[in-house]
Amino acid sequence: MVEDERMRSWLERYPVGRRAEARHTFRWEDVQAYARLTGDLNPLHVDSAAAARGRFGRPVVHGLFTAGLFSRLLAMELPGPGTIYLRQSLRFARPVYVGEEVLASVTVVRRSARRRMLWLRTECVDAVGRLLVEGEAQVLKEEVSGSDGGGRG
Repeated sequence: MVEDERMRSWLERYPVGRRAEARHTFRWEDVQAYARLTGDLNPLHVDSAAAARGRFGRPVVHGLFTAGLFSRLLAMELPGPGTIYLRQSLRFARPVYVGEEVLASVTVVRRSARRRMLWLRTECVDAVGRLLVEGEAQVLKEEVSGSDGGGRG
């Protein structure tokens, strides 16, 4: 009985359709720092003159830097502290430009209380709603001392 109640409570905390989102603007200094940290010094990201001659006409934010917003949301919002990232699929639909504001979101699409797992749709859109990045994440949610277990979202 106690286990059934615990699972019911867990399912109530993470209903299908629950969503968390965050806006972020990628600054030139941040892109440069990410390039140094990862070693990805591709001129399309870090050299304005080279990027101007390329397909996109100006510097673009690293795709995985953009996708890092999903990690932020999963770890801090939904499901929140104690999240263990297991899997992430990604499709990069459009470039993200330096200085562009994006809206990242994660939405619960499936869950298993017994396994304490969530599957979430992940996406970033631009200011007019055009899709930039999409995918699906699978996470394991463990309770952490001092955490409410439900994130802030």
